[in-house]
Amino acid sequence: MGKRSEDESLAGAEQHFDLSRQLTERGVSRRDFMKFCSAMSAALALPATFAPKIAQALDEVKRPTLVWLEFQSCTGDTEALLRASNPTVAEIILDILSVDYAETIMTAAGHLAEENLAKVVKTEKGKYIVVVEGSIPMKDDGIYCCIGGRTAVDISREVCGGAFATIAVGTCAAYGGLPAAAPNPTGAVGVKEAVPGATVLNLPGCPLNADNLTATIVHFLLFKKLPATDSFGRPLFAYGKRIHDNCERRPHFDAGQYVEKWGDEAHRKGHCLYRMGCKGPETFHNCPTQRYNDKTSWPVASGHGCAGCSQPQFWDTMTPLYNRLPNVPGFGIESTADKIGLGLAVGTAAVFAGHGIVSGLRGEEKMEGKKREDVKHDKDRR
Repeated sequence: MGKRSEDESLAGAEQHFDLSRQLTERGVSRRDFMKFCSAMSAALALPATFAPKIAQALDEVKRPTLVWLEFQSCTGDTEALLRASNPTVAEIILDILSVDYAETIMTAAGHLAEENLAKVVKTEKGKYIVVVEGSIPMKDDGIYCCIGGRTAVDISREVCGGAFATIAVGTCAAYGGLPAAAPNPTGAVGVKEAVPGATVLNLPGCPLNADNLTATIVHFLLFKKLPATDSFGRPLFAYGKRIHDNCERRPHFDAGQYVEKWGDEAHRKGHCLYRMGCKGPETFHNCPTQRYNDKTSWPVASGHGCAGCSQPQFWDTMTPLYNRLPNVPGFGIESTADKIGLGLAVGTAAVFAGHGIVSGLRGEEKMEGKKREDVKHDKDRR
């Protein structure tokens, strides 16, 4: 991504463009463009009739300026974006957004890069969008993460404080993530805790699903506002349901069919991973429906339980990863188990253990009933 001219930079969000025309010039057909719009309407839980409106919004939108800040992170979220499709990262950068600062992919470096960031903050105050990757260390005046001689705390408060909105991508930026795990030596926190006055939308996950970031941007371009969120600042379209509710292994949970050992027959058959430590019943994310790598797969589909990475303080509350259902605050009772009426709703683990037992008992009752029917049938034949 080359450095834009000063006039272009100052114009920033005022640039108009015809996205569909430019995509056609790059070999993306109108049909493929409309498929993308349909996929975005589905991701945002909007009716299919919104696809043409999304197309129109992307065609007519003013080109918003975006800056990408990276602090205490593994760069996994940037890597996820670089491997995104529908649209590809090139389309996001060149067409949908005007990315004026992103350390990993920008050509400019050193003082030239920092001048570009300072220019955006000064000339487009209240208009630009910030994406933050990585946690922000607060201990010892924030000296554990410095860029261009300034601490992450200082940079985030200036840049996020002057933005229209900040999108915290990945669990580290949202809640502190792994750097904030006990004993948290650097005092790492998420963006909202470091910059309380900023408007922050959290897209946690390790890494984030790039489709959720794209959908968030599309929502902003379509409705001129950020999507509705839950109590943890996460958009409801992506984090409104528990993984457990949409998991393809859910029928096995309901039937009391669990993997008991890695590689056993139940594991090979795709049975429920709850007893192997899956945190899907406690985790809110759209992994089962949106998936990763062009919607190819996700951890549970590959045979590994959910680690709960999109939940606050997941490392401290969800580990050991292969122990089942630690007592995580805020998790509601499983509805199907709640209807059983055996008084097992004492705690999360008790509920799910009881659900498995009752599922087994139901299976035995069905077998006994079938045996009685067979006996009666034999008597009738005689």
